[in-house]
Amino acid sequence: MTPVSNFWQRLLTGVVFVGTFITMILWSYAATAWLFFIIVLLGSLEFTQLIKKVASPQRWFGSIISAYASLTLFLSISLEVPILLLLAPIILGIVLIFVAELFRKSANPFQNIAFSIFPLFYLALPFGALFSLGLAPYYDIDTGYSSEIVLGFFLIIWANDTFAYLVGRQFGKHKLFERISPKKTWEGTLGGMLGALIIAFIISIYAPVIATTHWIVISLLITAFGSLGDLAESTLKRSLDVKDSGNILPGHGGILDRFDAVLLAAPIVALYLYIISSI
Repeated sequence: MTPVSNFWQRLLTGVVFVGTFITMILWSYAATAWLFFIIVLLGSLEFTQLIKKVASPQRWFGSIISAYASLTLFLSISLEVPILLLLAPIILGIVLIFVAELFRKSANPFQNIAFSIFPLFYLALPFGALFSLGLAPYYDIDTGYSSEIVLGFFLIIWANDTFAYLVGRQFGKHKLFERISPKKTWEGTLGGMLGALIIAFIISIYAPVIATTHWIVISLLITAFGSLGDLAESTLKRSLDVKDSGNILPGHGGILDRFDAVLLAAPIVALYLYIISSI
């Protein structure tokens, strides 16, 4: 594929991707929850497919458990069921993974078990935390779900990625972690941080559900932990000797490639909002 056609492919995929995301998040909290369910399911399948190079995880079973786990908060709200009750199928699923491994005659059963349930922590937990950003008491409302922080989270991540790419490509000279990610530079990272701060300030004007100060802190947390998430995924790919985690998004790679920054940043932002709402 020529550079020009690759550019248009990336652009088209990006427009469809971003458009779908914004539509689903603004549509309803149910649409957001099911969007995250699909992402976690596809991401878990992608992860376990990658890991098949070094282990034999229970790919579909583990992925379905992880995807279900990402829905528990939504189901608890919608069905008015205690979330602890909804965790029972997850616990049972983990037990069944252990039991199933007894009959697989694998050379490394515990390795298989670990990789089968790893997406629970690597994907389901972050997207569950991300969904929680739309819940009270983060807002000046008593009940309900609001999409502003969830959408703002993604806008800040996209701004960080875009500015980091543009600044790094134009001015990048000093490598960030060359051994892990040769193309990342300190200049690009700082450019991404600046872009994230600008977008966070703009969001705070149009979505004053939390104070501007908190939007600024969130942008800094996303920049820092999003970069760590990116590096973590790069480490995974380098250890498995692959360029992309998958090819489900033409021109952009796989699910893990697109959401690596979310995986560490979302739980940290959720924790921050929980702390400030408790003070």
